[in-house]
Amino acid sequence: MNKLVKIGLATAGSLLLAAGAALANPYEKYAGTTLVISWPSNNHFKVAEGLVEQFTEETGIEVEIDYLQYLKLRDRQLLEMSKPEGEYDVVAWVVMWKGEYVNKGLLTPLSQMYTNAGLVDPDFDIDDIADAYLQNGGVVGGERGYLPGKSGGLYGLPFGAETSILAYRKDIFEEQGLDVPTTYDELTDVMTKLHAAGIPALTSRGATGHQVTAAWLFHLAPLGGRVFDAKWNPVVNSPESVKAAEFLRHVAKTGPVGIPSFGFGDAVTAFLQGDAAMWLDSLKIAALSRDAKRSKIDGKVGYALHPTGTRCGSETGGFALGIPANSQNQEAAFLFIQYVTSKAGDQKMVELGGDPVRISTLKNNADKFPEYSVVADQLPCADPDWRPLIPEWNELNVDVLGQALTKVITTDDPIQPIMDDANEKIRAIMEREGYYVWQ
Repeated sequence: MNKLVKIGLATAGSLLLAAGAALANPYEKYAGTTLVISWPSNNHFKVAEGLVEQFTEETGIEVEIDYLQYLKLRDRQLLEMSKPEGEYDVVAWVVMWKGEYVNKGLLTPLSQMYTNAGLVDPDFDIDDIADAYLQNGGVVGGERGYLPGKSGGLYGLPFGAETSILAYRKDIFEEQGLDVPTTYDELTDVMTKLHAAGIPALTSRGATGHQVTAAWLFHLAPLGGRVFDAKWNPVVNSPESVKAAEFLRHVAKTGPVGIPSFGFGDAVTAFLQGDAAMWLDSLKIAALSRDAKRSKIDGKVGYALHPTGTRCGSETGGFALGIPANSQNQEAAFLFIQYVTSKAGDQKMVELGGDPVRISTLKNNADKFPEYSVVADQLPCADPDWRPLIPEWNELNVDVLGQALTKVITTDDPIQPIMDDANEKIRAIMEREGYYVWQ
């Protein structure tokens, strides 16, 4: 159920975030405006209420937040953004949706905002935002339609973005005399040894549909695979893709009981409750491991880079913020997005318990949070093409790959024929959607 939250004035004395606020007030023109924002009801966005309160106090711009569970967010946003005049002024989208939103003309290009000197904070420093996050969440129209390139445009800024890292139980590794794996060969060996010792090795998502596909994708990129080649031919049956599926089967056999039914939350719980020795998924596990209400392992967790196979290639995912084309308050909406993703806003999110998107924030707080230095080192390997961010992805992800990979982790059937069948189905969908008309 959605929840509309009105963010009123915060207590006096909060920190000023806008550059040059003592000399001028770029927000004065918009004081009294009310922005309506569509956000997912996850932890990063919940704790961001503190930053929103600060924004309202400083600017006089009020904010109402419409929270929805993220799987319901897309349908609601599409409905509102397709109207002549919609309810929302800012939307947070999962990175997979950006191409669809732009293709349907539902977003305002941020480039037009950057032509207005009265709106642009000269100290914003967009180059400080992690490239992988910016490209993955906000750039549309470049190479392949969703990667950077001369034809691309900026439609959003990352907020609640993520990459993948390895988390491991330091105490278990020490007791078992194990080194932290840096490659997939080493990771496979560690998993086998832990399993032989009666210790569930690596927790993982595995539920049928998008969860098991995500689990496979975490291993596909570093093992050298892709979903498509450069001409949109599916290659999920390539040797690299099959190897990633074989590794995922090994995860299911050596990890905690129940992986084939695990969503993200179940995989998290298994690690936090001490039922798995390793985690190879979103960086969000670090903050969750410190949550006394959910975690039994605080102080026992170490962090390392996502292991490499034939190359490095960690996840890119999470959310970005943009402005609907039918918003009636686009300039105020831009000021809001700029504010919450600024250097000071990013630092405030760290203090509130959220996830930073700036390299400087990660480095400046590395002494407080042990995973930050790992994330900063991981981001150059974060792959903007980790999954194809095309409108057809939901169908491919859930209906094709999500079914095939369930067979991989729940049976002992040969993997190559399973992936061959998935490849044929994907090609039929891509042909139906016109991807081969130029060939």
